[in-house]
Amino acid sequence: MKLGARIFKTGIAIVLSLYLAQILHSPSPVFAAIAAIFAIQPTIYRSYLTIIEQIQGNLIGAIVAVIFVLAIGNHFIIIGLAAIIVIMINLKLKLENTIGLSLVTLISIMESTGDTFITFAGIRFSTIMIGVFSAFLVNLVFMPPKYENKLYVKIISTTEEIIRWIRLSSRHDYDHQLLKSDIETIKKNVKMMEDFYSMYKEERSYLKKSYLEKSRKLVIYRQMILTARKGLDILKKLHRFENELLQLPGEFKSAIQEQLDLLIYRHEQLMLRFIGKVPLPASENDGDVFSNNQELFKLFLAQPREMDEDNLHLFHTMQIVATIIDYSEQIEHLDMLITSFHSFHHNEVPIEEKDKHL
Repeated sequence: MKLGARIFKTGIAIVLSLYLAQILHSPSPVFAAIAAIFAIQPTIYRSYLTIIEQIQGNLIGAIVAVIFVLAIGNHFIIIGLAAIIVIMINLKLKLENTIGLSLVTLISIMESTGDTFITFAGIRFSTIMIGVFSAFLVNLVFMPPKYENKLYVKIISTTEEIIRWIRLSSRHDYDHQLLKSDIETIKKNVKMMEDFYSMYKEERSYLKKSYLEKSRKLVIYRQMILTARKGLDILKKLHRFENELLQLPGEFKSAIQEQLDLLIYRHEQLMLRFIGKVPLPASENDGDVFSNNQELFKLFLAQPREMDEDNLHLFHTMQIVATIIDYSEQIEHLDMLITSFHSFHHNEVPIEEKDKHL
């Protein structure tokens, strides 16, 4: 099992919240620790948003608890009714993420009644806020991981896996069940790419030069993810329509394989060019993708048009050709973005070299 930064930050936040609660002589420091668990976040920006939401959620839980105890009492049925009200208010105010901590605040306050109830409620509310602020402090002091590196590594590994399977699938040299299993794994990896992209996007850049560079990188990473998705679409089509591909005429089948080989080669080159491993654009291939797309489409149009209820080969082939053309267009757009990026940032350090200094 791998221990990540968030696991360590959670442990540190719990320790800090318990320590601060004891220093401030809180009668129930455990509630501070519970609040810290809810409030820990992977990025500083998300932590900032969380602390704003948690303050609102805790106020809702505390206010509802005080009103119910003073007006009705703290019977367990009353506590359940108050919890329903708290959930409804949080949902109405679009504070879904604070429901758990709001209920902790509610229950911790409603467990007591008496003449010192208001003081007790204030102490419990303050204790929980100690945990929220402790988590925020940990996120500030212990900087989150560099999500750009995580994003790029995930994009590279996922793209390589997609390209490898496309190369094998176009030659019908693969295990059908193994590819089916790997497609599901690749889908999860693409989702992780999007999560890392969101976290990298949330990281703040305070220098103008860094901000402009990051803005251009965000556009490229977004296009890399989209291009990988289109590659995955091709892989799913090749897997789903394997029998139809086997029955295509030899010339058409060879044209599909040739075009796929060209596209995945261009895709690999672009990923290397972005980090400076391929310094010069492969200009000699620029016209090949477009001309091969035209040739592929002409061959598709030349296929027989007979189609009955039991023969959908032409319809399925059309889906494959359309997906290949879509993939090629995304590669062309990625090529343009990377070329433009390097025209502005000639001395950009490759990401692998950045990793050595982390």
